[in-house]
Amino acid sequence: MSNVVVNNKTFQPFISSQKIDQRIKEMGNQIDNDYAGKRPLFIAILNGSFMFASDLFKSISIEAEICFIKLASYKGTSSTGNLITSIGLDESLVNRHVVIIEDIIDTGNTLHQFLPQIHNQQPASLKIAALLNKPTAMKYPIAIDYLGFSVPDKFLLGFGLDFDGLGRNLSQIYQLVNE
Repeated sequence: MSNVVVNNKTFQPFISSQKIDQRIKEMGNQIDNDYAGKRPLFIAILNGSFMFASDLFKSISIEAEICFIKLASYKGTSSTGNLITSIGLDESLVNRHVVIIEDIIDTGNTLHQFLPQIHNQQPASLKIAALLNKPTAMKYPIAIDYLGFSVPDKFLLGFGLDFDGLGRNLSQIYQLVNE
């Protein structure tokens, strides 16, 4: 694993694709056990969660559905604090078991603003699956039911995480090298 350069910034390896794959399989097994016979609806938040959502969805064996919604609060390497909804949710959530899939939860702002919209639709249950969490960056307490990794408050790239649209395709996760 060697460093990569994206937008003239250097990133060093942080979490290998093998560790990511193993942890997602463990999360999938836990979801299979928790939702046996319940047919949950997964809501994947784009753009960042697409790789995680795909691998997580492939790792479960229960009957389930998946849909996608686009929410954004990042520009460059920091959160703007403003939530932008680009693609709406078309599925009815009434009495559905819902699992929200996020790539990373750092400040918690995105979900803090989005969760009330979900609760208003009266799901039977609501849980959150996140590949990454930055506990020291949290401004809004978000309960994460299925967590891949807790990470430090560093800028990360790869496996769906981007830097101004680039780097999402990397199969492992990199961290910005202090410059």
